[in-house]
Amino acid sequence: MAFWLVTGANRGIGLALCRLLQARGDSVIAVCRTPSAELQALGVRIEAGIELTSAASLDKLATRLAGVRLDGAILNAGILEADNLESFSAESLRRQFELNALAPLLLARALLPNLPAGSKLGLITSRMGSIDDNGSGGYYGYRLSKTALNMAGRSLAVDLKPRGIAVAILHPGMVATRMVGFSGIPPEQAATGLLAQLDALSLETSGRFWHANGEELPW
Repeated sequence: MAFWLVTGANRGIGLALCRLLQARGDSVIAVCRTPSAELQALGVRIEAGIELTSAASLDKLATRLAGVRLDGAILNAGILEADNLESFSAESLRRQFELNALAPLLLARALLPNLPAGSKLGLITSRMGSIDDNGSGGYYGYRLSKTALNMAGRSLAVDLKPRGIAVAILHPGMVATRMVGFSGIPPEQAATGLLAQLDALSLETSGRFWHANGEELPW
């Protein structure tokens, strides 16, 4: 039985990941601000009241997890605020950067005492963070923040390899969640693909940018 931590666990992809991990016999620590009824019904360990953009909240989570050995952590929480050249604001860009890029990096560092050699770190990003793949423009805050997360993941892969920790930078696909107006594939389908990529992850493939369907994506 493996022990996994999942952020953004109260709904969407995070909830689907918790459900699939539990169904295959793994133990789950679900991190969120406010647990949903669906998450509570799973009966997994819930660490609620965690605001990932707050240093004090991250310290609180680290204290709660002291002595817990994780086989993997999936940093999934994120936000998307639609914008274009005329409408984006500095405040919106900062909000998205703080949750989508800075928070996962800070949490990854905070979790290092819990991640032994052989463990895995999954960063849920987006192909909208790919510079080569950007043919439509717009979405400045989301694109910038996800590109930053991709670079953070690449550096983490380099820095954590000597510790025996592998890092996957993962695009789930267009998933039918509240973030995108419930258009796309079911969260369960995305979660199944994400877990398949994490299961296959090794130190040799650490730091690469993957679609949940197994396709390697351009930077």
